[in-house]
Formats: sequence, structure tokens, C-alpha cells
Amino acid sequence: MTVRRALIRDLRARLSEAAVPADAGPMQAYMKSAMPYYGVKKPVRAKISKAVIDAHPLADYEDWRDTAAALYAGAKRREERYCALDLVGHRRHRAFRDRWTSFELYEAFIVEGAWWDLVDETAAHHLGALMDHHTAACTRKMRAWIADENLWRRRSAIICQLKRKGNTDRELLAESILGAIDSSEFFLRKAIGWALREFGKSEPQWVIAFVREHEARLSGLSRREALRRLIADGLVES
Repeated sequence: MTVRRALIRDLRARLSEAAVPADAGPMQAYMKSAMPYYGVKKPVRAKISKAVIDAHPLADYEDWRDTAAALYAGAKRREERYCALDLVGHRRHRAFRDRWTSFELYEAFIVEGAWWDLVDETAAHHLGALMDHHTAACTRKMRAWIADENLWRRRSAIICQLKRKGNTDRELLAESILGAIDSSEFFLRKAIGWALREFGKSEPQWVIAFVREHEARLSGLSRREALRRLIADGLVES
């Protein structure tokens, strides 16, 4: 491993200096997190992340991957995991993010994070982008995740194409939704509605047809989320 310990130490020190203990408890309670918080809200955290990343340039892919993995897995406060995502998503590391070997890092984030705030950014932004560069390999992985025992892999399979717009693989989207359509799990029902609503911005008629075809099996939550924007635009009746 080629972990940049200095970056992690600097990040933790700056987060600790910026900590607001009075905010830490409410933030942890809101997120229902077993991991405590520093009490550093997103605008301040983003500035700290940027300053630390800029101060500790990573020389190569292995530095980036191993440092992000170590920061995420070894986090003592939840903001450290958010900063690991900031590190992955930094504009300087675009070429690193697009390598197929990054899939293992994203999968670890999803499985270890196991909650929507960490899973959704990883799936929608990073897995989705990876599909544009390694479509066949990523599609095979997502098809395997549709029936996975892990809830967060299943959610990721549904929402990984949120940002793909016209590049969305309709067959994969339908398969991922149908694989979870009978579940009573809130996070899967919500994911189904979200994925359909986002795709409806590009292909409203496809979404309308899909909802009509599967309306008897869609939960009320999934249907409401799927059609909310289309109803507002007058394309379908409530």
C-alpha cells in the first residue's frame, strides 16, 4: 500500500480544529449514525478537504486509491468518510476515477458505508461514470448486484445510472427495478422511484409506459416518486 499518512493526519487535525461539539450530536442523530461526528458541516468540510488535497498532491493512482481506502476504512468520525469521497472526486483525480480497478474501491465504500449518504454519492457519481468507460464489465457487476443479499449493493444497482441521461441502459434499469419491485424495503422503494424520476427527465414516455405496465407491483412510494415531475409537467395525470 502507498498510503499518504501525512494527508490523513493533516485532514484529521483540521477537522478537529473546526469541530463544533454542539452540532456533532444533532448531525449524528439526523443521520442515525453509529459513528460520531466532529460537527463540521458541509461548506466548512469542503473547504478543508480542498485545502488538504491541494497541499498533499498524490503522485500516482496507487497513492490515490490506497489513501482514499485507508481514510474511509479507518475513519473515526463520519466527516472523514465524506472527505474520502471528496478525495476521490477531486478534479485532479479524474483519470484515476475512470480506471476499472477503481471498482473495488467503490464497492468497499458502498459495503462499509452501508447508509444512503455514503452509498448514493458513490453509486450515482462514481459507479455511473465508470459505466461510461467500462460499460460491459460494469453492467455485468450490476446485474450480479440486482439479487445480492446486501441491501446497499442492490440499491446501487438501481441508482448507478442516475446521471447517465440518454446513455442509460434501459434494459439494465428495468432489470434492476424489477429485481426489487416486490420488496417492502424503504431504501429500495425510494431508489426505484428516484431512478425512474431521473430517467423521466430524458425519456418521459418510457417511464410513463414502464409505470403503467408495472403499476400493480410498484409501491405507492415508488410510483409517487417516479411520476412527481411528470405530473407537475402535465405529461401524466396523478
